[in-house]
Amino acid sequence: MAKIGIFYGSTSGVTEEIATALHEKIGEELCDIYSMEEDYDEYSQLLDYDYLLLGCSTWGAGEVQNDWREPLFDMDIEKPDFTGKTIALFGAADQVSHGKHFAGALQIMCDHFEKLGATVVGEFPIEGYSFEHCSAVRNGKFVGLPIDEINQSDLTEDRITQWVETLRPIFLGEESSVLLAA
Repeated sequence: MAKIGIFYGSTSGVTEEIATALHEKIGEELCDIYSMEEDYDEYSQLLDYDYLLLGCSTWGAGEVQNDWREPLFDMDIEKPDFTGKTIALFGAADQVSHGKHFAGALQIMCDHFEKLGATVVGEFPIEGYSFEHCSAVRNGKFVGLPIDEINQSDLTEDRITQWVETLRPIFLGEESSVLLAA
């Protein structure tokens, strides 16, 4: 069974908390977890995994979190081949204070990795969110899982559980789904 890699960038700790929750929910024996600030050296680490969960919070006018800027820039120049890699995206975002650019980092990440050949999975329903604009909405769903700990922290656990359930057959296969914690 291919191992899953979780890579996240986190400034205020929220995306780190999401990554940790995903690590626990999927199963620590099934996936490795890396902080982009502390554990990441080069994009070859990402290529070691067939399945990736990439966490990036949205900052300012829909920008990626600082820990992702240099790696994305390096990959834009070197153009590594992510063909055959399956990626799911998640991250913290604020739908009230940044409602015009809600979860924009998810779209930047999605575009970036699709351009390098990856298959992006893990879309999430927009129902229950309230924002003005979100570039990360495609075909009526988010391209990944946005978590708003500032305005909807009471929904975080259920959203993470729901998202992991949609990833289960993709990342672990139907026969392995019993390994995921409920």
